[in-house]
Amino acid sequence: MEDVVKVVRPYIDLILPYLEEVRVAVNNVCSNLEPWQIILITVVFTLIVSWVYDFLFNQEESLVQRFKKAFFKYVKRLPIIKGRIDKEMIKYAKELELGYNKGIGPSGYLLHLPKKGLTADDIRRELQNYHSMVHTDWSKGSVSGAVYSGDPDLTRVLTETYGTFAWTNPLHPDLFPDVRKMEAEIVRMCCSLFHGGPETCGTMTSGGTESILLACLGYRNRAREKGIKFPEIIVPVTVHAAFDKAASIFHMKITHIKIDPKTMMVDVKAMRRAINKNTCLLVGSAPHFPHGIIDPMEEIGKLGLKYDIPVHTDCCLGGFLIPFMEKAGFSIPPVDFRIPGITSISADTHKYGFAPKGSSVIMYLNRNYRKYQWFIQTDWPGGVYASPTLAGSRAGAIIAACWAAMMYMGEDGYVESTKKIISTTRYIVQELRKIPGIEVLGEPLMSLVAISSTSFNIFRLSDALSERKWMLNPLQFPSSVHLCVTLLHTKQGVADRFIKEVREITAELMKDKDAKCDGMGAIYGMAQRIPDRSLVHEIVSLFLDASYNTNVGEPVKNGVNGINK
Repeated sequence: MEDVVKVVRPYIDLILPYLEEVRVAVNNVCSNLEPWQIILITVVFTLIVSWVYDFLFNQEESLVQRFKKAFFKYVKRLPIIKGRIDKEMIKYAKELELGYNKGIGPSGYLLHLPKKGLTADDIRRELQNYHSMVHTDWSKGSVSGAVYSGDPDLTRVLTETYGTFAWTNPLHPDLFPDVRKMEAEIVRMCCSLFHGGPETCGTMTSGGTESILLACLGYRNRAREKGIKFPEIIVPVTVHAAFDKAASIFHMKITHIKIDPKTMMVDVKAMRRAINKNTCLLVGSAPHFPHGIIDPMEEIGKLGLKYDIPVHTDCCLGGFLIPFMEKAGFSIPPVDFRIPGITSISADTHKYGFAPKGSSVIMYLNRNYRKYQWFIQTDWPGGVYASPTLAGSRAGAIIAACWAAMMYMGEDGYVESTKKIISTTRYIVQELRKIPGIEVLGEPLMSLVAISSTSFNIFRLSDALSERKWMLNPLQFPSSVHLCVTLLHTKQGVADRFIKEVREITAELMKDKDAKCDGMGAIYGMAQRIPDRSLVHEIVSLFLDASYNTNVGEPVKNGVNGINK
């Protein structure tokens, strides 16, 4: 201690004269003030400083983000700019609506209920007419993700199960104990798959987005209980957009951390630097949606332990592959409850679990975390209201069908499907890397392959594949596309056909590397170059508007196929 004092003492002696000058100056300023004035000035000054601090640092969005939004909002209001934007938006909206409605035929849309209800046979006929509008045959394995199984036997099991439980609702567990039991069993089986002990717990949800929303809601409520006004989530830039949705809905701040451009993994050092007193959650993906890369969850878990911050693994995409990888003969780093610091995991049963769409699971390390996602209203005149998830009433039939899918597959079935899917993915990766001009991003260990090119516009490849009935997912920052491999891609010849056509198209594209891109590729390329992301937001909203538009062309007098006669 004496040694420390000897080192510090010269600096203290150096500072003391300046402190004395400050003291004298402050006393001189306050010498002519009454005590109440000093108190008032102090309070006002403190409030101003507090307001400035909150304005600069304690908001849902950073100061830079808010400035950019305000600037572009002002620019878009300028008459010359506003007129051009409005004109282009109207034109674009019409093109989208025509595109959406091109395949529905001359019958138009139903605008009113039929005067008399249809018979069962009439409904079947109409449903078949609607189904005939689908022009992409996903059963051939030409679609990225979307449909993960398609097994006709499993389809029959799910259909029969749904019919049996069509009117059930887990909101009434006393009335439907069968569905309550199934949901509890699904959650417990999933916790076991992710190496959770008996204290792990969770709930079913309607999908990966709701699982993520509930996790963020729970951690937000936990943080607010600790007095944090704007809880902050720290995530990789590649994390699912549902975390951004959660931050928007629940008034949280979200900070995106860059990834390593070579490995495509999150920069854990940058994540550590971003941690602050408002941080309520750290997130990693296993794997992330854009490039199929597993984030270093062990390192993120260590950060969580060191700073006493919960850590979430988003396993929505890999939820029913990761638990079976080892038994299928593939080695991957741990991402689950075996890692100290991991406090929650989201996993989708409706992807590689082969359950119907609308089912997922959110799991927690223990009930002390799960309780924060509950909503309980004790003062409602309608009685005490409580719901475990965002929804009140839920489809018990989805829960039952999910349970049936898991029982149908069993551990051996999932191991076998994992073996097929991962083997096919790695074969595709291996062959794509042999094609000149094609680059596979990172080292994909799971079922998703992202490809890019420094030789030509990769969206030209995507558009050309689309013409050959392949549907891939376009990505941005960097420009790339990905294929999410499902059981359908493991069918004989599908992977070889994909590689063959990528090779053929790429060879043609390499002949004219600088050619312009049309179609969806042009749209994505343009969107990435627009600095005003709110303008991109408006463009994308037109897609959503167009999908609900029914006022296209002349109204049909008799409705669809004469239903409104």
